[in-house]
Amino acid sequence: MNSVASLFQPVAPWRAEEVPGAPWMPDEAPLAMPRQPLGRGEPAELAPAPATSPRHVNRRRAALFGGSLILTALLLWGPFVLYARKGWQPLEAAGFAVFVLLGAAMCLWFCNAVAGLYVLATGREQDDLAFSPHPSAPTTRTALLMPLYHEDAHAALARLSALDGALGRLGVADAFDIFVLSDSRREDIAAEERSAYVALRSHAHCNVYMRRRTENIERKAGNVADWVRRYGAAYECMIVLDADSTMAGETVLRLVDAMERNPRIGLIQTAPTIVGAQTLFARLSQFGVQMYGRVAAAGLAWWTGAESSYWGHNAIVRVRAFAESSGLPILPGAKPFGGHILSHDVVEGALLRRNGWAVHLTAALDGSCEQTPPTIFDFMRRDQRWCQGNLQHLNLLDAKGLHPVSRLQLFFGCLAYLASPLWFAALVIGLAMQLQYPVDWNSFLYVLNPEFTPFMLTTVLSAILLVSPKIMGALLVLSRPRERRAFGGTRTVLKSVGLEILLAAILAPIQMVANTHSVMQTFRGHDAGWLPQQREADELPWNVAFKAMQWQMVTGVVFLAGLCFRPDLSLCFAPVVLPLLFAAPLAVWTSRRAARRRARQALFATPEEQLVSATLALLAASPRKAATSA
Repeated sequence: MNSVASLFQPVAPWRAEEVPGAPWMPDEAPLAMPRQPLGRGEPAELAPAPATSPRHVNRRRAALFGGSLILTALLLWGPFVLYARKGWQPLEAAGFAVFVLLGAAMCLWFCNAVAGLYVLATGREQDDLAFSPHPSAPTTRTALLMPLYHEDAHAALARLSALDGALGRLGVADAFDIFVLSDSRREDIAAEERSAYVALRSHAHCNVYMRRRTENIERKAGNVADWVRRYGAAYECMIVLDADSTMAGETVLRLVDAMERNPRIGLIQTAPTIVGAQTLFARLSQFGVQMYGRVAAAGLAWWTGAESSYWGHNAIVRVRAFAESSGLPILPGAKPFGGHILSHDVVEGALLRRNGWAVHLTAALDGSCEQTPPTIFDFMRRDQRWCQGNLQHLNLLDAKGLHPVSRLQLFFGCLAYLASPLWFAALVIGLAMQLQYPVDWNSFLYVLNPEFTPFMLTTVLSAILLVSPKIMGALLVLSRPRERRAFGGTRTVLKSVGLEILLAAILAPIQMVANTHSVMQTFRGHDAGWLPQQREADELPWNVAFKAMQWQMVTGVVFLAGLCFRPDLSLCFAPVVLPLLFAAPLAVWTSRRAARRRARQALFATPEEQLVSATLALLAASPRKAATSA
C-alpha cells in the first residue's frame, strides 16, 4: 500500500509564472519508426520465445483451454438434449449456435479467474517478473508521456505534478523527463494547457516539456509516434499516461528496474485501478475494478506470459523496440474498417511480440491508477469509439507472423463487443421460439418451483460462471485481514459485493443494447469520430438521458409487446425488460453525486478512500490534540 499512499502526498501550490530560459522542448534526437507491413498468405516463422517467457507457459494454456472446453461441454449438454429430443428446428439450431459462442466465452472467463485466484492466493504474482522491492536509481533515461486532447489541463497536469513530486522525494527525478503532448484543436483549451504547463514547470523536479501538434494525424497513436520519431533516440524507455491516469513513484522505479534487468522485454503493462469516482455509476466501476480486477489481470498474465497485451496507458515501453516494431500500417479501404488503426495499443503490442520482444502484463504492482467515465451515457460514448476500433481487428486476425496468443487477444477484443449482439440474438431467438406455443401457466409455476433437469443444470451453471469471478475477488480480499480492513471490513465488503452484483445485472441489458447498436452502426459504415472524454459530471440531465436511452426503451417496449402473447414468461424476461424500460431514470439516478455521499461510509469503500479518510481524520484531530496538550 506504500506506493498507493504516495499518490495522495500533498502537492506544492502552483504559481503560473514563466521560468526564464527553460526550453519548451529539448534538442531533437531522431529515431526511425517505419510503418510495419501486415502481410497475408503464408504464415511467417514465429519469433523465438523471449528469455522472460514462463518455462511451462504451454502447460498453463493447455490447462486453461482444456478446463474451458470441459466446462463448455457440460454447459451445452442441457440445450443439446432438449433440442435434439424432437429434432432440430431452425430457430433451435440458431439459438444453440449462438449459445456455443457465448458459453465458450463464459467458461474461458471463469477459468481465467480461477487461474488468477490461484496465482494471487499462493503469492505467485511475482513468479514471472520479479520486481525489486527497493530498486536502485535508474542508469538509463525514461520519458513520461501524457498525450492530451481537449482535456481539463489543470487536472491532468496536477496528476503529473503528483508523480513528479514522488520522483523528487525518491531522489531520482534526474532520470526522468516529462512530456505534455497536446493534440487539442481549440485555442481556448490550448491556452489553458500552456498555463497549466508553465505552472507545473515552475516547481517541477523533472525536466518538463510541452509541444502542440499542428495536425493531429492518427490521434493518440500518431501523437506518440511523432514523439518517438523526433525525440525517441535520447531515451531507453517511455511510460505512456492518459490524461486521467497517474502512477506512484515507487511503481515507476520498479518498472524501470525490471526493464534494465531484462533487455529483451519490450513492454510491461500494469493493471490500473480506478480512483476518484464521484457518481454512483463511477463508484460501481471503481469498486468492481479494485475488488475483482486484480483476479482477472493475474489470470491473464499467468497464461499469456510474454505474449500479453498493451492497453495504451500506464505501461512502460522500450523506445527502440517500439520504433523498430510498432509503426502502424494504414488499413486499406474506407472507414470505419479502413484507414488509421483506432484501437492501436493491442496491435502495437502484437507487433512488438512479432519482432521477438517480450510483452508482459503484471498484477504484482499497485500504485497504477486511472479514472472512469462518470455516467453510463459517457461510458456508452467512449465504448462506441472503442467498439469501432476493436472491430477493425477483424481485418488483422490473419496478419503475417503474429503469435497465436496475439491473434487470440485481437479476437477477444472483437468478441468483447460482438458478445452484446450475440446475447441480444439469444434473447430474441428464445422469445421467438416460445411464441410458437400457447400460454402455459405451468411454465410460470416451474420458474417458482423448478425441477432439476439438464436445462436447469445449464441455467444454474451459467449463473455460477457469470458471478463466480466476482466472488473470487471478494474471497481473496476477505482472506487477507489488511485488505479486508482497507475495503471497510467484512460486513461492508459483503454488502457492497452483493449490491454491486445486483446493480451490474440491472445495468447489463442497457449496455447490451448500447453495444449492439454500436456494432450495427460500425458495420453500416458509421465512423464514431474522435470525441473528448468526459471526466467529471454531477447529474445527467433528463432530456439527455431520454435521448441517450431511446434505443434501450424502444427495445424494452418491443420485448413487452412480445410478452403480451406469452405473459407466463414475464418473470423470466423481467430482469431484461424492466431495466430497458426504465433506462433513462436509471441513467439519471446513477449519475448523481448525492448517491455517493449517502453510501460513502457504508458501501463501495475502496482502499484509497479509506486512506484519504484516515489522513483527513488525522489532520482534523491534530489541532485538538495540540490544544488539549497545551
